[in-house]
Amino acid sequence: MRWKVVSEQPLYVDEWLDIRVADVELPDGRHLDHRLIRTPPGAGVVAVDDADRVLLIWRHRFITDSWGWEIPLGKVEEGESPIQAAAREFEEETGWRAGPLRHLIDVQPTPGISDSRHHVYVAGTATQVGEPDGIESERTEWIPLSGLASLIERGDMASGTTLAALLYLQSKIKLSACGPMAPGPG
Repeated sequence: MRWKVVSEQPLYVDEWLDIRVADVELPDGRHLDHRLIRTPPGAGVVAVDDADRVLLIWRHRFITDSWGWEIPLGKVEEGESPIQAAAREFEEETGWRAGPLRHLIDVQPTPGISDSRHHVYVAGTATQVGEPDGIESERTEWIPLSGLASLIERGDMASGTTLAALLYLQSKIKLSACGPMAPGPG
């Protein structure tokens, strides 16, 4: 059952947000006004070391007035590719330079209200090249992937993109440790 957008009207627009109201036709013919938020894409990096630890930032989010561990991630700037933005944001936010990046996952954290898309890459190495920019986070630490469940249970990791990327990465590591998967039925 597909909803059809008949029209969209802007309510507020700046460089970060494009808030709109859409006239949406439902499958039964009824119409409703639905708010939506359009945003530029974001990009981030999950850096993993040989000890299966990931480099995360501990930061405060004023909107929810909460602290938590997150992957470094930020806005893809005009004229910049997602992979370039991911590398830049990682270095700015952590003071580390990521090794070669490979695409890990794309995440749409709030598709019921926003078209926000986060491109997440993985790096198998990182080299400290300086200090973080100082405004993004309280601290940066290498966190064992094996400790993710306890961080989530304590509420120390709640970012949807961070959760999706790290849990997906962890599942890929576990699957590869099991060897090749047997073909399914049929």
